[in-house]
Amino acid sequence: MAILAVSMSCNNRSATSDSSISSSNPFLQPSNLPLQAPDFSKIKDSDFKPAIEEGMKQQQAEVQKIADNPEAPTFENTLVAMEKSGQLLNRVNHVFNLLSAANTNPELQKVQEEEAPKLSANSDAIYLNPKLFKRVAAIYQKCDALKLDAESKRLVEYYYQQFELAGAKLTDDQKNELKKLNGEEATLNAKFTNQLLAASKAGALVIDNKVALAGLPDNQVEAAAQDAKAANQSGKWLIPLQNTTQQPALQSLTNRATRQKLFEASWTRAEKGDSTDTRKAIARIAEIRAAKAKLMGFPNYAAWKLQDQMAQNPQAVEQFLSKLVPAATAKARQEAGEIQTVIDQQKGGFQLQPWDWNYYAEQVRKAKYDLDEDQVKPYFELNKVLQDGVFYAANQLYGLTFKERKDLPVYQKDVRVFDVFDKDGSQLGLFYCDYFKRDNKQGGAWMSNLVEQSKLMGTKPVIYNVCNFTKPAPGQPALISFSDVTTMFHEFGHGLHGLFASQQYPSISGANTARDFVEFPSQFNEHWASDPKVFKHYAVHYKTGQPMPQSLIDKIKKAATFNQGYALTEALAAASLDMQWHTLPAGAPLQDVDQFEKTALHKTQVDLPQVPPRYRSSYFLHIWSNGYAAGYYAYAWTEMLDHDAFSWFQENGGLTRQNGQRFRDMILSKGNTENYNTMFRAFRGHAPDIHPMLVNRGLIAK
Repeated sequence: MAILAVSMSCNNRSATSDSSISSSNPFLQPSNLPLQAPDFSKIKDSDFKPAIEEGMKQQQAEVQKIADNPEAPTFENTLVAMEKSGQLLNRVNHVFNLLSAANTNPELQKVQEEEAPKLSANSDAIYLNPKLFKRVAAIYQKCDALKLDAESKRLVEYYYQQFELAGAKLTDDQKNELKKLNGEEATLNAKFTNQLLAASKAGALVIDNKVALAGLPDNQVEAAAQDAKAANQSGKWLIPLQNTTQQPALQSLTNRATRQKLFEASWTRAEKGDSTDTRKAIARIAEIRAAKAKLMGFPNYAAWKLQDQMAQNPQAVEQFLSKLVPAATAKARQEAGEIQTVIDQQKGGFQLQPWDWNYYAEQVRKAKYDLDEDQVKPYFELNKVLQDGVFYAANQLYGLTFKERKDLPVYQKDVRVFDVFDKDGSQLGLFYCDYFKRDNKQGGAWMSNLVEQSKLMGTKPVIYNVCNFTKPAPGQPALISFSDVTTMFHEFGHGLHGLFASQQYPSISGANTARDFVEFPSQFNEHWASDPKVFKHYAVHYKTGQPMPQSLIDKIKKAATFNQGYALTEALAAASLDMQWHTLPAGAPLQDVDQFEKTALHKTQVDLPQVPPRYRSSYFLHIWSNGYAAGYYAYAWTEMLDHDAFSWFQENGGLTRQNGQRFRDMILSKGNTENYNTMFRAFRGHAPDIHPMLVNRGLIAK
């Protein structure tokens, strides 16, 4: 999974007009470090609030100057000027968004909750400014006569649509109502994020007796002991929760009671009826979003928000999902039957439950494919995967090279930094990676920018990837699963989208694209994790240095479509929940979250009792706080794009520099400069075809 903040980019302001911000605040000027990378050694928690507030003040002054310009509106004096506005705010937001998600603390959380409604009001003051919209609309209406280049014309279209979607055409009374709703929603978004982080931390399973951890590999037992010690629970074992419903340890734990406790800790983490219970907040967020849609003249939130996406409307999304649900659930039921057979053969005496699935599915996999996860992990040492897998594939496809540097300050000791060099040896950007789970880090995995690429601003991309892999005990290797390997390739695919950005204007640069397009480059990059040439380069035993035997590779390939009914069904259940929440009509009563979830899953026919949604409503961070509202379907939608695009590679020689360059030129370097459907069709030669995705998932025959 990616977090991609689309923010207005900005111009430098060296002076400060507010005595509340110190002249030594590190955000007042661009960093002097390479490529303006943030100097984390100089940034204090106390710097953020004054920098954010001064940044908003400066941006408002700059934007109002554009709106009040007595000269006739032109592309340069309006849109280019807007692209250059508010750099201080942009600079501090990039760093704050990273730290508040990946390395937060109570002070940052307080700033987050205090500033969220103010930032919302700041955005409203720009996009609901009638004088400013009048100038943007005037340029839009005469766009064809201006003889702009293609990217500049796209920027005109982008701004006009952003103003329109934000409510620029509303009456003054409607705008005032929208501002109130936006402010309340922003406050609740921040509250939800912090409630969920606290709920996940508090929900970790603490084990008193080591016997209850039977089946868990020794290195994970040791890591659990270290986690317990860090949580002042010495002599016990602690299994932290990841962001998804299912938890990695459920695959190994032989004690059924422990499995059930771990699953239920995950399932109910944010439903304890205490200060971390998120249900009241999300019910109100859904109600606010429906009310905003009605104000904008739309039947529901999804209809309003999907206009600038590839899908364009909820009907297209529902039609797309309906093509997947029958095949996915049928496959999941078949898989459930196979698992129940194993349980019965072992005289288990119980019906398959969600906490049993991963444990017995692993046994089915061993029986059907003679493949054991514990056999595989020793070949996937994290640094080897990064250097000789992720980076190697980028070199083979695009000619990139990487050099780690230790001289740049980082925000946490586990973070690493790499120079990224292009095929001609010139510096393309910087890449930061933060791979290990912490209890002050949001769950999941994501990519974003610390510095946006822009020819207008003269900046190159500074990119980061954040993941949540289990940190090994001191002195132990970081051995990861093949799923984790895929996640590394996925997030670096987002990174490539940012690194290859080649735009004039920051607002449409790199990964600043629609949700149902932005996951295309990342999911496409996952394919190289299993490419034979790449795989053999990084899948090396961490002790012996020997490559993975071909017999084991063959088993992995044969098992590639194993459990895909389950995997797709849990994802579709989450996507369905998202769409059901965001097609609620305005005026609908405040929802009972538990009952709504039950009804929604039944309505969309993904309510398999053994297959819970990948994210439950109460801990669905993507849709309540991370920008994927009415957009979680994007993962399945872009999976259609990525498999179809990869089939082009298969038809044209696979992993070659020539093919990589074509993909870079036609997709990865384009940002949001073309219509997404047009862009994809130009690369593939036809409209997106769902067939390769269904084949790859093993849901239909080739």
